[in-house]
Amino acid sequence: MAATTSAPRRAHVGALDGLRGFAVAGVLLFHAGHLRGGFLGVDLFFVLSGFLITGLLLEELGRSGGLRLVAFWERRARRLLPALTVMVTSTLLLAWAFAGPDLLRYALQDAPWVAIQSVNWHFIGEQIGYWNASGSRLFAHLWSIGVEWQFYLAWPLMVALAGKGPGGHRRVALVAVAGAFISLLLMVRLGAAVDTTRAYEGTDTRAFSLLLGAAAATAPVQDAVSGLSRTAVDVICVLLLCGLSVSWLLTGGEKAPGLFQGGMFAHSLGGAALIALLAHAPDGLAGRVIGSTVPRRLGELSYSLYLWHWPVYLLLPRPVAGLDGWGWTIIAVGLSLLAAVVSKATVEDPVRLRTGWATGRRGWAALAAAAVMAAGLWAAIPRPRPGAGTVDVSRLSQSWPDSPRQATEGRTHAEALTPRGGRPARGDAGGLWHQRL
Repeated sequence: MAATTSAPRRAHVGALDGLRGFAVAGVLLFHAGHLRGGFLGVDLFFVLSGFLITGLLLEELGRSGGLRLVAFWERRARRLLPALTVMVTSTLLLAWAFAGPDLLRYALQDAPWVAIQSVNWHFIGEQIGYWNASGSRLFAHLWSIGVEWQFYLAWPLMVALAGKGPGGHRRVALVAVAGAFISLLLMVRLGAAVDTTRAYEGTDTRAFSLLLGAAAATAPVQDAVSGLSRTAVDVICVLLLCGLSVSWLLTGGEKAPGLFQGGMFAHSLGGAALIALLAHAPDGLAGRVIGSTVPRRLGELSYSLYLWHWPVYLLLPRPVAGLDGWGWTIIAVGLSLLAAVVSKATVEDPVRLRTGWATGRRGWAALAAAAVMAAGLWAAIPRPRPGAGTVDVSRLSQSWPDSPRQATEGRTHAEALTPRGGRPARGDAGGLWHQRL
């Protein structure tokens, strides 16, 4: 059958933008401390990416009989790198101007790994726990961008090999499902550790989300979905939406029982089924609700919003203007939305729509110039020393006792700095005690 060798060309589906909007909203609420299962929104991002990218690859393969891999990677670079470069550069500037020395130092350490799309493996290799150390890393959220980029490099090669000729869709589906189960086994094995960062950020352990989305884009799955009535599609979509929503509400963070023993896989499987159904019947009841104006517009901003929200969260004082909790969250999300709108209007859309400066060689020249500026800024920013801003070293050298007389003077000086409550004030006394230790 023709349907098993080439998929029909897919029109833009607003419901999938709406799903992306719900996913980014969950992540924003999770990072603000209001939705402990909101990190599963990243899982939904992965499934969507696997579905959309595989659909495009299979469409090209069925139309032309081959894949122009360099052109594919160029499109991905044009779509994702400009906004990422602008965000990283701006964040380094803002950190230099406003952040403490630790935030700036770690940002400078992590930035080169962001540039080569491997920051997730940098965090894993340096044993930087996602769940307990991300508050000190301005680029902690970019681990997921690294996972997607690594998938974009490897998966098109697999599709090009498995997808050629009759039965190509079936072979791609088998490879995707087999890879997803291997990835699940790796997560189960590595997710038993005390610190689950390796299982959470590893490309191999998170590949099942992308691969389940990829399988949902193949003709065998699409054929199975096409046999369902619109009523059945709506009922199943509602059940899946309820299941996903409950998982976000009840998942108690990374310590949730079963999360790394199949729970996240089940969430991805439900997301893949929902995406396949919505792509088949976007004008059904569920499709119209999910693709309504607010979630769809939020989904259109989701990439820039995801890039910008975490630096905003870390650089914005908490509390600010006397507001904490939901008041702080509203301000932080509002600033993130503003940054995302500006980024989309000035960077993403011009590149995507191929406006004058973003086309042909001029576009690549603009991206190269931005990358050079970012690298120059990274090299020019002074590296804060560990402990900078916590100890006055110049006064420590004056306070260290070289003789019994100086020791007596040092104790007198410390007593003068000690408040009546008996606790040393921040300054020389605290610094002298720290130096002696």
